Amino acid sequence: MEKIVSLCKRRGFIFQSSEIYGGLNGLWDYGPLGVELKRNLKDYWWRTMVHERDDVVGLDGSILMNRAVWKASGHEETFIDQMVECRITKKRFRPDQIEPQSGIVYRWTKATEGKQVDPATRLEQGIDLAEAIAGAFSVILPPGKPPERARKVALQYYQKYCHLEDPILHGETTEKIEDSRAFNPENGAELSKPREFNLMLETHLGATRDENSKTYLRPETAQAIIVQFKNVLDVSRKKLPFGIAQIGKAFRNEINPRNFTFRSREFEQMELEYFCRPEQGMKLLDYWKEERLKFYANIGIPREKLHVLNVPDADRAFYSKGTYDIEYDFPFGRQELEGVAYRTDYDLSQHQKASGKSLEYFEEESKQKFIPHVVEPSAGVDRTVLALICEAYTEDEAPDEKGKMETRTVLRFHPRMAPIKCAIFPLLKNKEPLVAKAKEIVDLLRPHMFVFYDESGAIGRRYRRQDEIGTPFGVTVDFETLGEKDPGLSDTVTLRERDSMKQERAAIKDLLAILHSRIA
Repeated sequence: MEKIVSLCKRRGFIFQSSEIYGGLNGLWDYGPLGVELKRNLKDYWWRTMVHERDDVVGLDGSILMNRAVWKASGHEETFIDQMVECRITKKRFRPDQIEPQSGIVYRWTKATEGKQVDPATRLEQGIDLAEAIAGAFSVILPPGKPPERARKVALQYYQKYCHLEDPILHGETTEKIEDSRAFNPENGAELSKPREFNLMLETHLGATRDENSKTYLRPETAQAIIVQFKNVLDVSRKKLPFGIAQIGKAFRNEINPRNFTFRSREFEQMELEYFCRPEQGMKLLDYWKEERLKFYANIGIPREKLHVLNVPDADRAFYSKGTYDIEYDFPFGRQELEGVAYRTDYDLSQHQKASGKSLEYFEEESKQKFIPHVVEPSAGVDRTVLALICEAYTEDEAPDEKGKMETRTVLRFHPRMAPIKCAIFPLLKNKEPLVAKAKEIVDLLRPHMFVFYDESGAIGRRYRRQDEIGTPFGVTVDFETLGEKDPGLSDTVTLRERDSMKQERAAIKDLLAILHSRIA
């Protein structure tokens, strides 16, 4: 991941937001190449989900919505995370994401004799009154580790929170425990009790800041589709089953953003709400799972790197009858790329009840009125972009200009995802006929794909630069193109393929057709 993060900044894929001011945790800007990769992904998703189907239409909902939407959907009361906090570093964790720990717990019940710990100060830091009075603190160590580490961590705690410069620890006890989640996995220090954190980012509309002006930056794009269901149904004249697709920004007040762009506070979603009859729900859940797996294969993520988790009943949302998580093997572990959920009629029912407006569907054939059920494939744009970069990143051996083998960094993007489709090089920049012909080829290809012109440096270095950013094809205009060595090769170029580094002669007039066939 360190190499990938470095390459992303060095080559203009992803920068930290507000970097010159020290950045802002969990927020990222996509540079010239990153924005092209992201756009290619979104365009292909839209093409496969909307343009190539006759049962799906699109929507672009607003980021800010009436607060009543979030009350009716349940987000305002329930869109929270349980978080625990390290007593020393203040770093926060979700309890369910802490690996169960086993080892020896060292516990001190008091700090120093004759010194009272201030309960008010401790309570402000979220520590229980009983603990504040007792001054208790615990540290876990794996079996076989020397206890000096535990004592050092405890001393840090008392110095920081009990304001004791040189604490003398009393009442030390030890206990062997199994499968605990009560300690910081990074330093062994005790964690606070779980507390609730609201994941929605609050804002206010208008000149005043009060309860009447409050709303939220949307934490998901689905609700915009749900509340516009009837309007879209009326204008599109679709029959069940049919879907409404949307790509858009969402925001979550992540307490602990991590793993580069994987978990961010601002991100994009590609979501489909597919409306159906109740008896179709489970069958369509399986159908959309398979469709989404095909999508990932078509953008260069192999099936063997994907895993389908059938989410257990206990872990699903209460309104879901079935959920699949499609996971990918990132360098930092197996993590979710997309969820495919059967949300039943929960959302439409909630909004019908709260708004007093009918969201029922009338089926002409059966003369029935009912609230449709919904199957939702929901993918993260940023997570998928990160998966594409991780999957594409490769290091191999290739000869330099002198034939000496060197390490070559390559992003092996599928051609349809690659930010730049083709790079055009004149062999020499000071040979005007070569430059002129190369620019003619740029003009030929540019209306049809994103191309890049480069005339600086040795041709081998130019190839390496394009390999590192994932450009699948390179076109070199050389002296054969001018017909100087062999008139039969006039108006042909060297076409180089990134992954194999194989080169072939191709006529300029055939270039567009050749590239189209290999990129599509």
